[in-house]
Amino acid sequence: MNGLIFNIQRYSIHDGGGIRTIVFFKGCPLHCPWCSNPESQSFEIEKVKIKNKCIHCSECSNSIEECPSGAITEFGRFMSVEEIIKEVVKDSIFYTTSGGGVTLSGGEVLSQPSFALELLKSLKELGINTALETCGQGNTKGIKALANYLDLILFDLKIMDETKSEEILGAHMHLIKNNLKTLVSMGKKVIPRVPLIPNYTLDNNNINQIINFVNELGLDEIHILPFHQYGSNKYEFLDKQYLLKDVSPASNEEVEKIKTLMEQQGLKVIIGGL
Repeated sequence: MNGLIFNIQRYSIHDGGGIRTIVFFKGCPLHCPWCSNPESQSFEIEKVKIKNKCIHCSECSNSIEECPSGAITEFGRFMSVEEIIKEVVKDSIFYTTSGGGVTLSGGEVLSQPSFALELLKSLKELGINTALETCGQGNTKGIKALANYLDLILFDLKIMDETKSEEILGAHMHLIKNNLKTLVSMGKKVIPRVPLIPNYTLDNNNINQIINFVNELGLDEIHILPFHQYGSNKYEFLDKQYLLKDVSPASNEEVEKIKTLMEQQGLKVIIGGL
């Protein structure tokens, strides 16, 4: 069995605690306008030309192998569980010494549930700490199966309004909420994460809905992720329009205000996440 992967990032200190290796699955059912990994969205392998690397030699014929500057590349490749395991075990000493491990991210992992399940089983057989970063949109049966092999689940909450969420993101909030409830009912360690995106998620009503929902579930920790422009240059060489190029991040004061509001409701708040 193979999975479509677009990156394996080693020595990460984010998305799960300790030093981690992050395996990025390619393909996502959502289309968030602020996505910092637009190369993760398509369920297909994508060949692109990175314009600032191109030396205009006219010799490559759009071939990756013949391009002398590395301007032509592909996003995504099919990998087996064994190939991924071979990569991640190279850093097992760092997982042990730092309390780290392997995080599955995306794209959206729930879009490849069978492959993710086999990968997680192999990781747990090796005693490796596992985490999942997810938008929550996927088959409930699939996420329950994955949860049995996960030590931590980082669960994104974005736009809570059902209509807006579907129109803007293509997200089905009823399903997403149900999946989060299911994980909590299983006794799994789940931490909600909220990207603070001006004009989208950074809205008082939306923030209050998130706080109320998290409190209803009895969760006591939440991470807020301030908006950034990292990855915006990727849109150009993917020939995609980036809608937020003129959007400024929330000020430190705005972020602190949201943090304080959440803390007043009994939540432990971490800016930027683990």
